[in-house]
Amino acid sequence: MKQRALPPWMQLPLLALLTLTACHRQPATTTVYYPPKGDNWTHRAPEKEGMDKALLDEAVAFAKTQETTQMAPDFSTQEEIFGKLLGPMPTSRAATNGIVLRHGYIVAEWGDTQRPDPTYSVAKSVLSTVTGITIERGMIPTIHDPVANLIHDGGYESAQNKGITWENHLQQTSEWEGALWGKNSDFIGKEAFGKGERKPRTLQKPGAYYEYNDVRINRMALSLLRLWKKPLPEVVRDEIMNPIGASDSWQYIPYPDAVADVEGKSMPSVSGGTRWGGGLRISARDEARFGYLFLRQGRWANQQIVSADWVKRATTPSPVGPDYGYLWWLNTGTSSTGKKAWPDAPATSYAALGAGSNTIWVDPEHDIVIVWRWHNGSPNELIKRVLAAVKK
Repeated sequence: MKQRALPPWMQLPLLALLTLTACHRQPATTTVYYPPKGDNWTHRAPEKEGMDKALLDEAVAFAKTQETTQMAPDFSTQEEIFGKLLGPMPTSRAATNGIVLRHGYIVAEWGDTQRPDPTYSVAKSVLSTVTGITIERGMIPTIHDPVANLIHDGGYESAQNKGITWENHLQQTSEWEGALWGKNSDFIGKEAFGKGERKPRTLQKPGAYYEYNDVRINRMALSLLRLWKKPLPEVVRDEIMNPIGASDSWQYIPYPDAVADVEGKSMPSVSGGTRWGGGLRISARDEARFGYLFLRQGRWANQQIVSADWVKRATTPSPVGPDYGYLWWLNTGTSSTGKKAWPDAPATSYAALGAGSNTIWVDPEHDIVIVWRWHNGSPNELIKRVLAAVKK
């Protein structure tokens, strides 16, 4: 896919661009706030951050009534929904909880936001960020290169798989064919895939067809492991979580049998979600930090963790499928109907989403991040209430 030339405003010096983005809707003299590591994240009265307290309180009161009906509190319906487990699941979770950030400050918080719970496919957006860092380190020459140029473990040798690019994986258009860690990419079979089972279909050329498919993202994660030559939880810790001051409570748990030989060493490979157990367990507060990293164009204080260019690429829709970027959900409207995921939100907003529902919603236009966990699947209903509280 041909890259478009950057518009003039994107050609500003990086520091100037970051400053303009970070200070959006803030007074020009305001220093951008980044929370320190630990629990000393500053709470601000909504009025100080240009929001109506009464309306924001009403939004939070609404959120508290929207406990999820999809996921049982003890995860007893996990296999019924997703199929046979490959990894461990906890026996309980928090109730619905969340955080609203404005200009980086906590202006609203409810429920147990410090409990590390499974976050399902929010992990995909984390893996996307790892991929961006991998490319920026020069470990992948370009996102348009076939994975087979670097990965020679048999996973990309077939006629169907040899042309798959890193971008195809990130856009969920890889059409990778095969089995990995006991699951086949065709998603056929009720025992293996539960209510998520699919009917047989003819595979398309890589890049031509969108399908949300965890087996293929698990395959991408394995390929990243082979490039980094160390377990991805360590990469996530060193390259993302520690720099943004995340707590020490999060875990990225692999399936017990998901072990690969990497240059003679056995290393665990992680998944792109918790569909079959394991996955990323993280608190709402740590998720808010991750969302805030993207709101600030990949920058945290004096460190550029992933480039502003990557943030732009990751949140640009692909030409195939729904409003979807590089493992991020967008609000640009589907190509077929134009319908937006969150009708009351700016088209520039985007989110990391996982079953349950788990939501990290980022709104650059209003300088807001909303984390909302274990809710009943209608983020727009909270988003429109929070945005109604914005006064300036």
